[in-house]
Amino acid sequence: MPTTAPPLSVDLRDLRLDTAVTLLGRGELPPTGTTPAQYLQRLIDGLCDLSLRDPLTGLANRRQFQAVLEREIDRVTRSGEAALLLMLDIDHFKRVNDTYGHPAGDKVLQAVANTLAQCVRPMDTLARYGGEEFAVVLPACQAAFGKAVAERIRRSVAATPVRIDTHTELNITISVGGAYALQWIRSTTPLWTDRADHLLYRAKAEGRNRVCIEEQPDSTVSAEEKGMLFGPLYTPSGWGDLSSMNFNDSAH
Repeated sequence: MPTTAPPLSVDLRDLRLDTAVTLLGRGELPPTGTTPAQYLQRLIDGLCDLSLRDPLTGLANRRQFQAVLEREIDRVTRSGEAALLLMLDIDHFKRVNDTYGHPAGDKVLQAVANTLAQCVRPMDTLARYGGEEFAVVLPACQAAFGKAVAERIRRSVAATPVRIDTHTELNITISVGGAYALQWIRSTTPLWTDRADHLLYRAKAEGRNRVCIEEQPDSTVSAEEKGMLFGPLYTPSGWGDLSSMNFNDSAH
């Protein structure tokens, strides 16, 4: 009969954990009341979180964002539910850094991140994409609601002044571009991101502090189009026009 291997015993003193402990600020190892296995698991969990979070804002970083995009494309392909990707950029952010300094710029980034976090659902993924640019992946977001959601986010940022010192408040705005994952065409993360970025650049070019969302292609078929597509249909009562019959208008 096969024998069960004994559990692997690890002495933490044999592992080079100094850098991990320093990164996570965990102090001595292991602390009182913690088994070596528990402490090691906490270190691993902490390092995983550190690798997936932006250190300034606490949001998901670009690595986690890319992984979420991949999963969402797979989910859309399987379920057929629409998903929306929003790319958001702080308007005139360089002016903030140049006028008030980089510490003020960091406060603006943190404040905007906090406002955005209050605007999204638990099922959404909010990430700092890089610099002053953020991204939101919104699963199960139909085309009829996408622009309204993006506008609500834009208005929330515009309505939340950022205090950078005791005497100075800044009114911050963002530009937003959005693109949908197409249910009938499997996309890739670079293509999806590029489409959303293109709409973001358009929002910037049209004056900033605005939303540009990609229009979803209309998949409905009119009665006239059905007749053109299928031609006359023979029924027991004779030849008829398919466009006059009671079919659902959605093309599948």
